[in-house]
Amino acid sequence: MGRIVLNRDRCKACYLCVDACPKKVLGADNQVNALGYYPVKVNNVEECIGCAMCARVCPDIAIEKVYR
Repeated sequence: MGRIVLNRDRCKACYLCVDACPKKVLGADNQVNALGYYPVKVNNVEECIGCAMCARVCPDIAIEKVYR
């Protein structure tokens, strides 16, 4: 299938991806990024199914799907 890769310094913390994730594996990080936002992080990487719904809704192209 694949997995997602987050670019934390591009994330503006809109959290659209958090709502779009069917497995609810995404959440807010507790450290700010270079832009001063609390970016998204993967909480349960084992639960991620690689569907890339998060990447599809990200307006900042901060998430991409990579294939194994």
